[in-house]
Amino acid sequence: DRCRGRRLVAFYAVLYYAGIRPAEAVGLRLSDCHLPETGWGTLTLRETRPVSGKQWTDSGERHDRRGLKAREASTDRPVPIPPVLVAILRAHLKDFGTAKEGRVFGNERGGVVGSSTYWRVWEEAREYALPPERIASPLAGRPYDLRHACITRWLNAGVPIAEVARRVGNSPEVIHRRYHGCIDGHEEAAN
Repeated sequence: DRCRGRRLVAFYAVLYYAGIRPAEAVGLRLSDCHLPETGWGTLTLRETRPVSGKQWTDSGERHDRRGLKAREASTDRPVPIPPVLVAILRAHLKDFGTAKEGRVFGNERGGVVGSSTYWRVWEEAREYALPPERIASPLAGRPYDLRHACITRWLNAGVPIAEVARRVGNSPEVIHRRYHGCIDGHEEAAN
C-alpha cells in the first residue's frame, strides 16, 4: 500500500542512466529536468542533499543542502539523459507528482527520501532480482553501484574519458584511476 518500491524505480534509474550520486538524485527538482515528449533530455544538477544528521546542519534538517561535490556552490552540471530515462521520469511524475519544494523524489509524505529507505528497498529488491547464489555476493551490493555501472557502460561504449568525467562530476584522472579496467585494452580500438 505504501508504494515505497514503486516510488524509487525512477530514483534508481537516474543513478543508472545518468550516473548521478544518490544525494544528487535526492536533491533533483522538476525545474532541473528537461523531459521532451521524444528524444534525449537533460538533467541540470544544482544541489546535493547528503545525510548529515540534524545536529550537524545549520537548518536542523537531516539532509544538508549543498552545492555539487568538488564544485563552486553556484555551479551546475548538465547531464544528457537517454529517451528511456526521459520516459521513466515522465511516468514517475505522472504517477507521483513532485514532492515538497518541487523535488522529483519524495517519500509518501512528500519529504526527503532517506538513505535508509533507498538502501532498505535496494536490499529487498536484490533478493527478487538476483539468483539465490548471487544474493550474498557483492554484485550490485549498494545503490551507488548503479552509478559505477553507468560509468563503466559509457566507457565501454567509447565515450571519451573527459566527457564521462564531466557528466559525473569527477576529474578525468579519477575516472582513469578508478575505471582503469574498463579503459585498459581500448588503445587498439582508438588507433
